Amino acid sequence: MMEFIWPAIGHLFEPLNIFLMIVGLTGGIIVGALPGLTATMGVALMVPATFAMDATSGLIMLGAIYVGAIYGGSNSAVLICTPGTPSSVATTFDGWPLCKSGHADIGLFTSLLSSSFGGIVGTVMLLFLAAPLARFALQFGGPENFWLCIFGLSTIAVMSSGNMVKGLLGGALGLLVSTVGIDPNVGVPRFTFGYYPLVQGIEVIPAMIGLFSFSQVLYLVGSHKPFLADYVPTPGALKKVFHALTSRCKVILMRSSIIGGLVGMLPGAGGEIASIIAYNESKRWDKHPERYGTGVVEGLAASESANNAVIGGALIPMLTLGIPGSAVAAVILGALLAKGIQPGFKVFTATGDLAYTFIMSQFAVNLLMIPVGLFLARIMTKLLSIRLTFVAIGIVVLSVIGAYAIRNSMLDVWIVIVFGFIGYFSNLVGLDTGAMALGIILGPMIEENLGRCVHLSKASGGSVIAVFFESPIAVLLMALTALSLLTPLFLDWKRKRMEAKCACAPTSLKEGPPHA
Repeated sequence: MMEFIWPAIGHLFEPLNIFLMIVGLTGGIIVGALPGLTATMGVALMVPATFAMDATSGLIMLGAIYVGAIYGGSNSAVLICTPGTPSSVATTFDGWPLCKSGHADIGLFTSLLSSSFGGIVGTVMLLFLAAPLARFALQFGGPENFWLCIFGLSTIAVMSSGNMVKGLLGGALGLLVSTVGIDPNVGVPRFTFGYYPLVQGIEVIPAMIGLFSFSQVLYLVGSHKPFLADYVPTPGALKKVFHALTSRCKVILMRSSIIGGLVGMLPGAGGEIASIIAYNESKRWDKHPERYGTGVVEGLAASESANNAVIGGALIPMLTLGIPGSAVAAVILGALLAKGIQPGFKVFTATGDLAYTFIMSQFAVNLLMIPVGLFLARIMTKLLSIRLTFVAIGIVVLSVIGAYAIRNSMLDVWIVIVFGFIGYFSNLVGLDTGAMALGIILGPMIEENLGRCVHLSKASGGSVIAVFFESPIAVLLMALTALSLLTPLFLDWKRKRMEAKCACAPTSLKEGPPHA
């Protein structure tokens, strides 16, 4: 390994590669911050440009765009409560409350430093654990992926511990929406009501734009506020964020990054599942979970470190097995194949210089992301000083263009509008739009993998339940799901017990010592 690493580090200091990393990062952050423009779209658009470059430089630029776009989604999540990419859904939970309270810079800097840390941890996993983790990822089939998605869905119980009924109702509505379109197992149209374009189903990104972006526009315009949010620069904001992350969030950052790396290497799973699971685990084990959702640094750190760690995890099966762990990894795989490079374990020996230069560039990109992200964050905060009328018009225009560009379909524009009103009225009645988004994201994965389990049971002549219990990994995920569902009940019982003890305490103890 070391015979490839030192030359790889040398390649990173070539002026062209430094330029490509900075340009790729900047472009990726901008693409990720624009609602509707995903990391996959940004990387795919730049693949033809790599044909004129050597394979190493082309891969470095695509990797930089990937990293920048995943982080970039947090900028719009914090500033306008719109996840720029699906993996930034959980970032809105604490990012937008921070922005509304006048601390947008705290939210942006926390997202930036957490994303950089998560990306570095994911790259470390890619560098040192590629082979064993790739073999572990191969053990995930229908039953394992089904229970992984159910485990992700069970986080609704923790997310909505204040009012679990409304949380579960929101999740159920999201699951119902995800069933619109062609049944993935039998090919029968469902809930299309004779309207042919609905056969395509409800695309996730337009639904997210509607729930989080368009609904916020309706709310803010109705509030007659002059600006999007009050914003006063926090003196020493970057220093305060760094201190908070290194003092209070060390365990959260490491745990969330490992979750992101492990989830990222599973084909079909993505940053949205990883960030929500990481956010859930951070809230579950916090001493004061009720703070989450009110604008806490810990929530942002969990979400952003997880979704950027996914990048290193997604590249593990792509480089070692030729199986992409995400849609963006599939695009990068196509770029490799176009250069005549066949991914697999031989890529680390036959083309070791290329593989290790690409891996080491991920370290460099995640470090370069800090100065580039700081520069762009300071520019993006200027959005908060523009009158709300102009900002609202800009958000609506970008939302419509971004939604239409996904499939060139007017249906997606209507989805944005309809889900915008759904999100607006859901917020009015206290229905959890985060739980609804989770149901829309995970619904198709749950249904598809359940269908695989049914086919496996028919092929083996057994039952679906037997298929689940044949896999130790599936059994472990079932146990974690049960634990996730029971945790809120245990925490509520513990809280009520503490309140009862305080109520029974002597008055003199509760009031404290008498005044002199």
